[in-house]
Amino acid sequence: MTTHPNLAVIARYADGGPGLDEATVWSVEVHLETCADCRARLAGSTTGDTRTLLDRVAADLDRGIAAGPAPVRPHRPWSAVRRRWLVWALLPWLTMTVVVLGCAVLLESVRPGLPSLVLLLAPVAPLPGVAVAWSRRQDPAWELIAGTPAAGLTMLLRRTVAVLAVVVPALVLAGAGTGLSLALVLLPCLAFTAATIALGALVGVRRAAVGLVAVWVLAVVLPSLVTAGLPVVLRPGSAGVWALATVALAGFIGARADSFRRLSSHS
Repeated sequence: MTTHPNLAVIARYADGGPGLDEATVWSVEVHLETCADCRARLAGSTTGDTRTLLDRVAADLDRGIAAGPAPVRPHRPWSAVRRRWLVWALLPWLTMTVVVLGCAVLLESVRPGLPSLVLLLAPVAPLPGVAVAWSRRQDPAWELIAGTPAAGLTMLLRRTVAVLAVVVPALVLAGAGTGLSLALVLLPCLAFTAATIALGALVGVRRAAVGLVAVWVLAVVLPSLVTAGLPVVLRPGSAGVWALATVALAGFIGARADSFRRLSSHS
């Protein structure tokens, strides 16, 4: 405003702005920032109730300042640890994985002529959980977690360990129940998990998991069911190859650790 607002405008502004449009209220406020005389008129135009309220607020502020800073609420470490290691959205996927492995054991006992379903499912068993472990769509605190110093590879590995802590014991029980070699059950599982994380640095963890599951099902699981025989990659003697692949992929992940700081929303 280039001129001072008249007393009627200031009085209405002091009463809360009845009858004043937004442009007038904005111009009065801008003018008050630089005009001490009008601020004085505004102070004289306030009602008794307004002055009483302001005095009460000022008194409360003075008491708060005199009392010192408010006590700090105790830190809740479990809440922070839970968010770093897992999201509740993992539970349905982990439950589904355990149930599917249980069904595979039952089918093997009912249809012994089929190739081992436990061996066929073991490599991809943890991948649904790994895909969900670091996903904007599944984690309501994704934005908060993604902005913390612990985000990236450290966070992804923590949540992957949480998935493996459920899937690996289930695979051990399934393998022991069907008399399978634990090396052939667990090493492909670890290799595919490492491959998902490694490929996730390039295309996102979720896409990597979905792609690897699709390739494994089409290239290995379906042909094995059609021919009623295990593929070469799951026969005795292939455990060493899976172990070397796991080590190599782990080395690649360590070398590309900085890439995981930029995991996008499609991860």
